[in-house]
Amino acid sequence: MDFIQTIVLALIQGISEFLPISSSAHLILVPKLSGWTDQGLAFDVVVHMGTLVAVVYYYKHIISQLLSDFYLCIVERKTIGESKLAWGVLLGTIPVGIFGFLFKDFIANDLRSIEIITYTTLVFGVLLGIAVLLDTRRPHAREILAWKDIVFIGVMQTLALVPGVSRSGVTITAGLLIGLSKKATIQFAFLLSIPVITLSVLLILIGIYQQQQMVDLTLLVVGFVVSGISAYLTIIFFIRALNTMSMMPFVVYRLFLGISLLML
Repeated sequence: MDFIQTIVLALIQGISEFLPISSSAHLILVPKLSGWTDQGLAFDVVVHMGTLVAVVYYYKHIISQLLSDFYLCIVERKTIGESKLAWGVLLGTIPVGIFGFLFKDFIANDLRSIEIITYTTLVFGVLLGIAVLLDTRRPHAREILAWKDIVFIGVMQTLALVPGVSRSGVTITAGLLIGLSKKATIQFAFLLSIPVITLSVLLILIGIYQQQQMVDLTLLVVGFVVSGISAYLTIIFFIRALNTMSMMPFVVYRLFLGISLLML
């Protein structure tokens, strides 16, 4: 892997991780369509760590509050402040953690084809479009998550293990479908990304431990920095942009990409 490939793939990870367009699909498609060699597990770790640092830094104040209230909730055995949201993030992560661990080999070996990415891109693009239309026609949206909302979003998040679905895309779709506001949905989706990305990094590290790989530390550092900065700027752009626009452009992009892949 050379310097240009490092920059391109790190940018793809950083930009697409938090947009509803599937970072895993783009990290598979670009090397395959361009004829590049596989970037390797070590590179996957550092670019995921870059996006993890970005989202943690963006939500640092909320995360601090969640951890504090979560601790007090356990000690005092009652709901305190944002402790319900903290429990929600934990509960919402359990399904994807279980499925990811049980089926990691099947996902890595059998679900990374362009054909699967084509159909998941189209199907979940349509679902996101339906969710966006329902949201625009809804007079009032809920800001508070119920436990059933958390369970539903958590279960739906397991579908994002399949490349092309998009973790942020499917959680945002789930939230909008059950009547949550864009603000509440996106915040919960992004907070859910923190333990999920952490788990994915741990799984990749296990793979690295099992496979001895030669790595270029310079390229890994570049990948980490580029993915982290691009992810942070993308989060800022995405959240601010949704105050004045809908997510329909991402629906159009998914449909355009899926149809283009069908034609190929």
